Amino acid sequence: MGWRSKKEEPSEKPATSDLPTLTTPTADSFPFGAPKSPASISNRNPFATPGSIPGTPGGARTPGSLLRASTTAFQLPASKGKTYFKSRRIRDPSTISKPWTEVKDPKKKWHTIFPLIGVAVGIALVGLEVWQGLGTVTNNKYCSVYDVDFTNGGQLDPNIWTKEVQVGGFGNGDFAQTTDSDENVFIRDGELIIKPTLQDEKLINENTVIDLQKQGICTSDQWKDCHAVTNTTNGTIVNPAKSARINTKKGMSIQYGRVEVTAAIPEGDWLWPAIWMMPVEDKYGAWPASGEIDIMESRGNNYTYQLGGNDIMSSALHWGPNVGLDSWYRTFIKRTALHTTFAKTYHTFGLEWSEKYLFTYVDNRLLQALYVPFDGPMWPKGHFDSSDANGTMIVDPWSQTGNPSTPFDQSFYLILNVAVGGTNGWFQDGLQGKPWVDASPTSKLDFWKARDQWLPTWEENGEFRIKSVKMWQQAGYKGC
Repeated sequence: MGWRSKKEEPSEKPATSDLPTLTTPTADSFPFGAPKSPASISNRNPFATPGSIPGTPGGARTPGSLLRASTTAFQLPASKGKTYFKSRRIRDPSTISKPWTEVKDPKKKWHTIFPLIGVAVGIALVGLEVWQGLGTVTNNKYCSVYDVDFTNGGQLDPNIWTKEVQVGGFGNGDFAQTTDSDENVFIRDGELIIKPTLQDEKLINENTVIDLQKQGICTSDQWKDCHAVTNTTNGTIVNPAKSARINTKKGMSIQYGRVEVTAAIPEGDWLWPAIWMMPVEDKYGAWPASGEIDIMESRGNNYTYQLGGNDIMSSALHWGPNVGLDSWYRTFIKRTALHTTFAKTYHTFGLEWSEKYLFTYVDNRLLQALYVPFDGPMWPKGHFDSSDANGTMIVDPWSQTGNPSTPFDQSFYLILNVAVGGTNGWFQDGLQGKPWVDASPTSKLDFWKARDQWLPTWEENGEFRIKSVKMWQQAGYKGC
């Protein structure tokens, strides 16, 4: 089947003598009635069966008859046998009727004028909005006070950085012992590395006492921060992991200004990387009365972790008259990495902080995360109770300054660390295979026993890789 090419078609119509002898059918030959005459079927579907094509003797199919019959069916009388085609293009535009040019209506010009006026007014309003917006953008002046990219290798500047050595958990029940060892904090290939590792098994399996004060390396004056014990009888163990926490308290702090840390966070279950700031002095009282600024916190768990893994970062401020009245949840936000995780690629985690506002951002100032305006005293914003559970009156620790940014109106220093686990709820009990319960007296031991589950997740990319740290002091403060 199919169409024949020109070369295959007969050049002449076959002679009648060459056609097979046909017998004209009678009405009796059609049990459902005789066929209609050609005139009656001229309006039939041209795609009907070949036997119904008019002009074919007895409805018989002849070579090429189907092609010729179909072509004929689509011809108009004026085509004279040629395939019908007529251009719709106007050959002489002067013949087109244009009645609107003969009688002009002056009112119709407003059909054009009014839309043009609307467009002009719209452009003017947009321009005004942009101008007003630019006028509200604050462009403070800054002095660069610290800028390091670690490309020269070597060691951290001891005049700037302190490696904290403690076992007390830093108030969060952190399972890691922080060390000053090159095992956990070092510079490699132009990057500052903070690497969590496994604790020495001998210290877990045998009765042990870690006394950092006796070793002369504890960076805290609190007994609990410098001592840890393994008691194989009651299930108490020393810290099941080791990591690092470093700060600039000794050598670099700012009171208002900017901070940028370019880094890739670690991958690994139950890791807790952070970039944050604490006040040099507890000017308004013990934590959180003097404030805390969390520029970036995340989790090393992968993106399937329900509370947010390494594809999520969060920023927060901690502030309140005491530990039980910390209003961090009023100044907290999460941001998701776009088509990646914060562990796969480097990102710049930033802070801009002034007397009028504080905001954090990712990669550039336009991609803000947390924004907190200091447009009124912090105390009313916290909705704090007037007294605690014992009936003791709670006093506003910030009212005497008259400064809306209090307690965030003093010098803060920078902290970089990777915590491991913890018992403060950052990793929620019973969620996605968490191998310990926060309130359990054997939480560290339970975590240790599950090391075959979580330790392999650290091996490929379980390092906090920091490319650069930059700090600026806002002009008008601290000698800038």
